[in-house]
Amino acid sequence: MSQFFSLGRLLAVMRKEFIQLRRDRLTFAMMIGIPLLQLTLFGFAINGDPKGLPTVVVAEEQSTFSRSLVAALTQSGYFTLLRSQTSAAEAGEMLARGEAQFAFTIPAGFERKLIRGERPALLLEADATDPSATGNAIAAVQQLSSTALSHDLRGPLANLAPGTTPFEVRIQRRYNPEGITQYNIVPGLMGVILTMTMIMMTALGITREVERGTMENLLATPVRPIEVMVGKIAPYILIGYVQVSVILLAARFIFSVPFVGSFWLLMACVLLFIAANLTVGITISSVARNQTQAMQMTFFFFLPSMLLSGFMFPFRGMPHWAQAIGEVLPLTHFLRLIRGVMLKGSDALTLWPSVWPLLLFIGVVMGVGLKRFRRTLD
Repeated sequence: MSQFFSLGRLLAVMRKEFIQLRRDRLTFAMMIGIPLLQLTLFGFAINGDPKGLPTVVVAEEQSTFSRSLVAALTQSGYFTLLRSQTSAAEAGEMLARGEAQFAFTIPAGFERKLIRGERPALLLEADATDPSATGNAIAAVQQLSSTALSHDLRGPLANLAPGTTPFEVRIQRRYNPEGITQYNIVPGLMGVILTMTMIMMTALGITREVERGTMENLLATPVRPIEVMVGKIAPYILIGYVQVSVILLAARFIFSVPFVGSFWLLMACVLLFIAANLTVGITISSVARNQTQAMQMTFFFFLPSMLLSGFMFPFRGMPHWAQAIGEVLPLTHFLRLIRGVMLKGSDALTLWPSVWPLLLFIGVVMGVGLKRFRRTLD
């Protein structure tokens, strides 16, 4: 029987595998780290019902009723006031830049019309580029007409009691009036696909060269390391633009996603994002010892990018610590750029708050990657 199966031989093979795992510390760390990362992100960071959304108020009159309405807005838990007094133009600019999710307008003459029983209208403007981030908040606002003024409509105004809905709330979903999910998902897929393919191809391609020993042979030539790195990653920029072209064509002719901004501005943003991902791939390739480790590290970066960037779940629904991590990830800023150009028609100045973090990311990660790469091959 021992010639077919031996417990001793089995235990020897198992012991060998444990020794190999102990030597391959990076792989062992990934085996423990990835489940912990998934548990933390899904358990604590993901929230499909965002609250405390940044809101500005355009109050064209000051009265007891307007103050009660603003108080009811904040007490719902879905809104956090950035400004309680702003102009309509400033509110529109804040919505365009993504600084505010909502703008709540109380028109002039609201109190007079309310007392006369004319059912005045309030206006709630929402940045609806991500419909999932605003749906529950809009539903909460629509209940204001029956609850917000319950303490004010007494005595002579009792005939305007909440049951008769003394005013109405008009909702304006800007940039995505019909709340179509594809308008948010399809442009975001561009960033997700570029993140996955650019990092993976760069990390695996360079690691494969190092693993086979051909990278050392290449560096033995008069070509400098920086020239090798640029030459290795330049073709992937062209591949990235091919992917972008396919996605844009599908967005336009299959999903009917609007494109209201500048095409060339979008291409510049894409180039910046591709460069950011390629620097991550370079850094991974300088740390990984083999292609398996490079794949594991790519997934370790890709998972939080998917979950913490605002692609799958509302960014403002995450806790502050998760948002802080998300602000470091290139995909977070690219989603703001792509949606800003395609859906809002934003210009370069409006997009700058999302551009400079990408430039900073490229500079820091490229420096680390090149320094590590030289030290690894020397």
